[in-house]
Amino acid sequence: QVQLVESGGGLVQAGGSLRLSCAASGRAFSNYFMGWFRQAPGKEREFVAAISWSGGSTYYADSVKGRFTISRDNAKNTVYLQMNSLKPEDTAVYYCAADLLRNYRGHYYENYEYDYWGQGTQVTVSS
Repeated sequence: QVQLVESGGGLVQAGGSLRLSCAASGRAFSNYFMGWFRQAPGKEREFVAAISWSGGSTYYADSVKGRFTISRDNAKNTVYLQMNSLKPEDTAVYYCAADLLRNYRGHYYENYEYDYWGQGTQVTVSS
């Protein structure tokens, strides 16, 4: 089992940047496919970005492509989400998620793909 703790959220003006971190407890972090999701008030939780076990493959929602970058440091058991050129519509609670290798079905953009979730961190972008 793995526990995930997000950090790095906050209030930023439109056009600004934030870097979110997600620290994972437990061993074998490299066995987890990692994702970031977000949920805005009154909306369903949606896919933002995902990264493969080694970091060799990354995936993004169209709405963040070119502005956000996901990365991971397996030695530090941490996955990051660098968010640039932030827009008010990026305002949401951002969640980190982990999917154990043996359970991976290829649906990295779906909530049900992931086995573990963090508690979320609030990102607010003012106009």
